[in-house]
Amino acid sequence: MKNLLLPVVFMLLGTSFGVQAQYSNIPTKDATRWQMLKYDTGSIFGGIIYSYSRPFHWEKKQWMQFGGVAAGTSILYLFDQQTSEFFVDQADDIPQVVRDYGWYYGSPQNNYMLTAGVYATGLALKNEKLRRTGVLLIASASAAGLLQQASKYAFGRARPRSGDNYNSFYPFSSDKDYHSFPSGHTILAFSNAYAIAKQFKSPWIKGGLYAVGLVPGVSRLWEGAHWLTDVVVGVAISIATVEAIDKYLDSRYDQKYNQNKKKYTWNLQFSPGQLGVSVNF
Repeated sequence: MKNLLLPVVFMLLGTSFGVQAQYSNIPTKDATRWQMLKYDTGSIFGGIIYSYSRPFHWEKKQWMQFGGVAAGTSILYLFDQQTSEFFVDQADDIPQVVRDYGWYYGSPQNNYMLTAGVYATGLALKNEKLRRTGVLLIASASAAGLLQQASKYAFGRARPRSGDNYNSFYPFSSDKDYHSFPSGHTILAFSNAYAIAKQFKSPWIKGGLYAVGLVPGVSRLWEGAHWLTDVVVGVAISIATVEAIDKYLDSRYDQKYNQNKKKYTWNLQFSPGQLGVSVNF
């Protein structure tokens, strides 16, 4: 992850400031692909910075949502050991093709192949909607990916397979068995699913995409690579990052996904013998 993300960061740093100054207006179809590429590169960098700055602009509603996620995660944290044992016990019953999909789709190299492919198609066709989608995918994966990479080193949480319990932390460890929190596979896969789902109005299509995007995170539970709270926080980071960057892109592109659409509310549900995530359409 680190080796893939750093070149992206340096590319953005090296080009975006000039891009923002030269191409403040949205390129038309008459613009060259080079002009579109430079404008979109500036949009990627701007979206990343915008997403990182959002907590400084949160109001009461956003802080309440953050508090809800923190409270729900804290409750789940108490059951991380038990839930990990449960998921690991199910691994042998899961088809290998599903487990392989979870690993490969959530891997950084495959993620960037997909996002770059979407953007390259939009650029080749001069299709603003596809270009914007590609920008949203790349910016979201980069912003959330860099955040999770830094968090893994800072927290140094032990993975289930390390043999340590869920409450073991070794900050700034270079051992990958202590890079559990949060789940990178979850963040990359669900960021893609959540961003792509914005292209559709049908709640059934959205729900299907969300389900597909959750498989890589769950697959990491089967493999003993993450605790349940690593995955839950990864989903929360994905949603917050995509929503922030999508809002920023509204000011950069004529094609918008936030107009005249219903609100979707995510909630963690807890009750005796029941644990889940609900989405209200």
